[in-house]
Amino acid sequence: MQTSNSSRETILGAIRVSLPKNKVEHPPIPFFQRPDMLLKSEFEQHLQQAGGFAHDVGTAAAAEAKLMALHPGAKVVCSAVPEIAGTRRVDKVRDPHELADVDVGVVRAQFGIAETGAIWLTQEDLVVDALAFLSQHLIVLLDPKEIMSDMHEAYRRVRLDETAFGCFMMGPSAAADVEATLVHGAQGARSLNILFLPPAQESLSPT
Repeated sequence: MQTSNSSRETILGAIRVSLPKNKVEHPPIPFFQRPDMLLKSEFEQHLQQAGGFAHDVGTAAAAEAKLMALHPGAKVVCSAVPEIAGTRRVDKVRDPHELADVDVGVVRAQFGIAETGAIWLTQEDLVVDALAFLSQHLIVLLDPKEIMSDMHEAYRRVRLDETAFGCFMMGPSAAADVEATLVHGAQGARSLNILFLPPAQESLSPT
């Protein structure tokens, strides 16, 4: 163990000695001109290419009706949003293993990215991080006004200093390394549906 520690310190010492004396500023990120296209339409297009789907719903009641139409056989609907009650509230979950039987998880994304069709989710949105990955299907509420044009704009919104966990999610889980066959749900949700709906006033607190 002492030899290992000694080798580590030798390597780190060599790196410190080799560091440039003068600090170099990060290069500025230029403004990239994007085609004149509606962000919502572009987001929907790229989301569908990734295997997800988007739906316009005007009210919370319409959102709940859409969920039932998409997943009529769902027995356990675990919700992290005030708009849809579900059969289980994620803020009541104390152990992530309790989410193993969830048919549909319902969350709200902070924003979407038109360039990729991805959404940004944090620990505060999921309440229990495992909800996004143990649910068989995901329903994600998204304010259509909160769609960024590209990843450059998205990264300006990301604040990792304000959350313990965050991830970009683009479509349902997928793998295509077995005989070149695309399989959804290999390591996570089998489907992802975005419901365009502005947020309600109240929200849940993470545990």
